[in-house]
Amino acid sequence: MRNTPAHVAPQDPVKKRRRITRITLASAVVAALGGSGIYIAAASADEVVVPGRVQAEAFTAQSGAQTEGTGDADGGKNVGWLSNGDWLKYDNVSITSADLSARIASQNTEGGSIELHLGTQTGTLLATFPVASTGGWQKWKTVTARAASAPTGKQTVFAVMKSASRSDFVNVNWFTFGSAAAPSPSTSATTKPSTSPSASPSPSASAGTPSGDGWVTMDQAAWQKQLADFNALKQNTNVPSNNVRVAEFNASCTLSHSAKDDAIVFPNMPGASHMHTFLGNNSTDAATTLQSLMANTSSSCKPADDHSAYWIPQLQEADGTPVELEGVTVYYGSRLKDTTKTMPFPQGFRMIQGDAKKQTDTPDGAPGQFWCAGAGGQTGRSTDGNWPVCANTANLTFQLTFPDCWDGVHLDSPDHKSHVGPTGPDGTCASGKFPVAIPSLSFVIGYKNHGSTAGMKLSSGNASSMHGDAFFAWENDALGSRVKNCIWQKAKCNSEGGF
Repeated sequence: MRNTPAHVAPQDPVKKRRRITRITLASAVVAALGGSGIYIAAASADEVVVPGRVQAEAFTAQSGAQTEGTGDADGGKNVGWLSNGDWLKYDNVSITSADLSARIASQNTEGGSIELHLGTQTGTLLATFPVASTGGWQKWKTVTARAASAPTGKQTVFAVMKSASRSDFVNVNWFTFGSAAAPSPSTSATTKPSTSPSASPSPSASAGTPSGDGWVTMDQAAWQKQLADFNALKQNTNVPSNNVRVAEFNASCTLSHSAKDDAIVFPNMPGASHMHTFLGNNSTDAATTLQSLMANTSSSCKPADDHSAYWIPQLQEADGTPVELEGVTVYYGSRLKDTTKTMPFPQGFRMIQGDAKKQTDTPDGAPGQFWCAGAGGQTGRSTDGNWPVCANTANLTFQLTFPDCWDGVHLDSPDHKSHVGPTGPDGTCASGKFPVAIPSLSFVIGYKNHGSTAGMKLSSGNASSMHGDAFFAWENDALGSRVKNCIWQKAKCNSEGGF
């Protein structure tokens, strides 16, 4: 999540200065949204309406952006934290003149450009705005560009960020597309739903109701029904005396398929993502929903009652050759003092752990390490120092652990992380803004590869960009009984839910 200081390389002075700016502007931030998400815009109610102007935050989708209160003259919000490859999408834009402009701010001396493309991120190039440092992240300047021609009719416009910098390089407050442009009616102001568990969402399908700014509000009636069924389940107390008393059950998974899809970050946008390794439900693609997962019973995970989809970036040799997956064990456990406070995941719940945009070095001993599992362990490091080299009897492994406390209201959030958080220092979830305990999810990922001095790479980039996605779709009784029998009783269970 790009607004998390722990994910910023300490040696990056631009990022360091940007953190200071963020703190200074904290009181003005209206809605800080995650860097890896895609969501519907939420326009500010106090922005100044100017003919021909499209506010930057009036996007209908985005990748890599966050919004914040702006210090610019017209108030409202600006879109920031933009780096190379990020984009903003605007629908139903009227381009009434070839003379275009953008209001930008930057404190990155490397600069870059903003390309306007028609239709898609790589569609016809309309114009390019130059970006140079303006002296600060809230020091605003208007830059201009001229299109070869002004296309007629309503257009879909993508603003694509281009820069050689590895850091954020530009903030954008607005664009103008002539004298009569206006954002689509679909970008009208919306209200962020309350994060209080007592919020009353509108009736919806069990998959939840997407709001205008990327929050997916759970159907409380469906959740209460799931909880009632869970509470009615009879606990199996016949735990063998030799059982390892650890609150844990698992799904044992192998490779399902690989694709450049991501139904959480880029829903209904096939091919929009980097290459992913998919585990679990064999139907998973960009259009995946709770309904499609529950309708398909074919899975690369055991047990058969788990219709969930899990995915991670593809691991590759230095030359781009995909690395064969040994398997993934998806562990469900608990880190609570009182494990009986753990509730099953609600149907359609999804979340992401890790940051696909985090591109930092991972020398030996650094956080976010791949490691060597097996006899002999690690015998060396790659030439660049970022990857372990394993003995011939050991393989590359990675463990990814997700948060285990939930706000009790949302199935998803704009950055796919803000609806969950870690266990509190008191060993409970009740002490913070995420009062509902959910199983502690962990991926243990094994590869049929020993590593090499040439190093490796992920489809998302450096080892530091390792991340995982989970979209839950269990049979309710199967998940509920495992939570009661295994987690509540601190009993180690196998993939079939047995002791």
